[in-house]
Amino acid sequence: MKLTILGCYAATPRTITNPTAQVLEIKNRMFLIDCGEGTQVQLRKNKIKFSKINHIFISHLHGDHFFGLVGLISTFMLLNRESDLHVYGPKGIKEIILLQLRYGNSFTGYNLFFHELQSKESVVLFEDEKVIVKNIPLNHRIYTNGFLFQEKNRERKLNIDKIQNLEIDVVYYQKIKYGGDITLANGQVIPNSAITFEPEHEKTYAFCSDTVYDEQLIPFIEGVDVLYHESTFLENEMHLAEKTKHSTAKQAATMALKANVKQLVLGHYSTRYESIALFKEEAESIFPHVLLADDGKEFEF
Repeated sequence: MKLTILGCYAATPRTITNPTAQVLEIKNRMFLIDCGEGTQVQLRKNKIKFSKINHIFISHLHGDHFFGLVGLISTFMLLNRESDLHVYGPKGIKEIILLQLRYGNSFTGYNLFFHELQSKESVVLFEDEKVIVKNIPLNHRIYTNGFLFQEKNRERKLNIDKIQNLEIDVVYYQKIKYGGDITLANGQVIPNSAITFEPEHEKTYAFCSDTVYDEQLIPFIEGVDVLYHESTFLENEMHLAEKTKHSTAKQAATMALKANVKQLVLGHYSTRYESIALFKEEAESIFPHVLLADDGKEFEF
């Protein structure tokens, strides 16, 4: 599981920082999460192929999370994209994007599908044989979702030594991987558990930006491998977090601790602070496993 941070700062773009956008690669699938201004430039800087992006998830309709979307959609058209593109976001996103395309006379030559969200419950947004994606209801000033990405590891690991000792033909390997028992030529039934190991751990990634500290979030993120949680402010400016419905680094760490997550990644920093190291220092006073997002940074989990 690989996470590439394209932008992770709050509000307005700067020459040295970008608003929210990130790419998650999981089970050979690539997902773009949020699309602030400058996202396509950041994609190029990080050498991420545009053609691999088929699913875009937009958390909410504040500009620093989606103002780069129409530009990216238009660029896909200029690059003669043919494959379908799916956009998941709050109700209204389809009208906003199509209005811009219509008045720019720049409709796409590829299929563009919008999946508009308005449920306040967690539902399945995307699922195939490898990955499942659900929304996470967040508590912000407008309708906002986080997203939970989970691997589906159905294949059991082959115990090659035992399989070869039993002289089981390779044509049965796929059946064995998916839990099938094997009957030998002499009629002996070999249970699957005797020739396989348990599947690999199904990794999970939760994206939670933007949101006020809200313990109702815990059931949706409990036990995840990696939690990206916004930390717009430091604790000494809690009054600003409450006013704008954002979180502090300490609150993000408290959420990670109470939800028993394995790794916390901080982001969505206010640009008022001289160093993002202050966020890590504050969070680690509560929760030990803290990483700092920053533009262009890659994490392998």
